[in-house]
Amino acid sequence: MGDSLSAPDLAAFAFFVLAWVGHSLTTAGRFFSRPCLSQLMNAQREAWLRTMAGREMRMVDTGIMTGLQQGTAFFASSSLIALGGCFALLQASDAVVAVLANVPYSPEPTRALFEDKVLGLMIILAYAFFKFGWSYRLFNYCSILIGAVPQADDTTDPAQLERCVGRAVGMNIVAGGHFNAGLRAMFFSIGYLGWFLGPIALGLTTVFILTVLVRRQYFSEAREALTTHV
Repeated sequence: MGDSLSAPDLAAFAFFVLAWVGHSLTTAGRFFSRPCLSQLMNAQREAWLRTMAGREMRMVDTGIMTGLQQGTAFFASSSLIALGGCFALLQASDAVVAVLANVPYSPEPTRALFEDKVLGLMIILAYAFFKFGWSYRLFNYCSILIGAVPQADDTTDPAQLERCVGRAVGMNIVAGGHFNAGLRAMFFSIGYLGWFLGPIALGLTTVFILTVLVRRQYFSEAREALTTHV
């Protein structure tokens, strides 16, 4: 680090990391039995692929996979664009520090500390890019596995059908998990921006992002749509 972080900065950053990790573990079902939106959608992924096995024409399933891949590619590209913006920030460090110095109620920044924080943001965005990139590749693999699923009829070996469907379901769920991890990193990168205004701002933006994500996963209309008609 160019300058040593103050105790409030360290505490705010630790809270940020704890909130991120805690939310990731919670949505993975580590702490609560109440299923979140992502877990409920995993069940729908399985229902979709089991229904797909009974279809002779699978254009609908191909279209769904294309949509999943396009969405993943979009966010991967967005991560790279944001990384490019971070390099631009590093090149304009003096100008940005001068602007931040005039923001009320925020500690006066130094160039070295500002650059350290930008590097931290770049690490988050790079992590998001690798998650999206791996998710895109896994969705490609899932497309192949879907193509390998035989049509369910009287001549199909049930054990073979179950193995093929199980592979496709497992790959799709894993790909979706990496996509969600990348998306989570993008959301928390927005909260991280508060650190440029000081540790208090980082704490507040982290709480805001965490509140939004928890609401969407556990108390949103989207989750209610999956549970109302069960």
